[in-house]
Amino acid sequence: MSRELGALVLRRLAFAVPVLVIVAIGVFLLAASSPFDPIYQYYGVDVFTATDADLAATRARLGLDDGVFQQLGRWLSGVLSGDLGSSRSFRQPVGEVIAERLPWTILLVTVGLLVALLLALVAGTVAAWRQGGMFDRVVTAIGHAMEGIPPFVLALVAIAVFALGLRWLPVAGLTDAGAPATVGQITRHLVLPALVLGVSQTPWLVLHVRGSLLGAFAEDHVAGARARGLSEPVVVLRHALPTALLPFVTLLGTRVPELVTGAVLVETVFSWPGIAEAVVTSALAVDFPMIAALAVLATAAVLLGSLLADVAVAVADPRVRADG
Repeated sequence: MSRELGALVLRRLAFAVPVLVIVAIGVFLLAASSPFDPIYQYYGVDVFTATDADLAATRARLGLDDGVFQQLGRWLSGVLSGDLGSSRSFRQPVGEVIAERLPWTILLVTVGLLVALLLALVAGTVAAWRQGGMFDRVVTAIGHAMEGIPPFVLALVAIAVFALGLRWLPVAGLTDAGAPATVGQITRHLVLPALVLGVSQTPWLVLHVRGSLLGAFAEDHVAGARARGLSEPVVVLRHALPTALLPFVTLLGTRVPELVTGAVLVETVFSWPGIAEAVVTSALAVDFPMIAALAVLATAAVLLGSLLADVAVAVADPRVRADG
């Protein structure tokens, strides 16, 4: 098994390299076709008072007069040497921008994912266990109703209710204005965006847990456990649920792109100091190095999530061969 898992990881890594290169090239080509002139975003309102000589000198210094493939080649050669380039929109190295913001995004995504997992496992298990009951009907109805609601709508509703209406939680930011970044401050400001992100991912997960568990109830080993006179909680939690969780783990890997997109939207609404602002700012400024680095980072997260899900399934179920 360990040899098969090692081969799986190596194959996925070999596949990931050309995928990441293609993504980077695609991002550069899309940015090059943008109607926005990066020099205007670089200068801001000062562009109207800058002389033509100043603009020409800045273009030459930033390499904006070079062709898109020349800029791409320069960026790729820098990446191979560990240099992600310099962000024109943030006026600092791309690596520093990502290092400053990525930990906050990871914190938000991790807590949001834990919230989604807890809600999905509890609600999905109880709904399947009490199939046809009131709780099952309510959970199923809410799950189907929320599938089409984007995260930013949930975020705005949560702000209106819990921040502006009840005043239980802060509206946005990492801390209160002027307050130090203590654990208490960060935790208090994290609650609302993490809950919104987690709830936005829950509908697909809870419905999948419910469906998988109902299918597991029909398995022979579950019927055998009931025939041996085991209590219903033992049958559900120790025999049916482990079987239902195998496809659930695979689903988590496929939900990573949605989780990344949801995190960007939630961060934007709550002014969370993560990667979202860098995505928006670099896109508006046609910041080639920043856009490419963020796109490659998001793609790598998706590929890693899929790989981890496949490895987890292979480890949890010996019947699954690691040949994906």
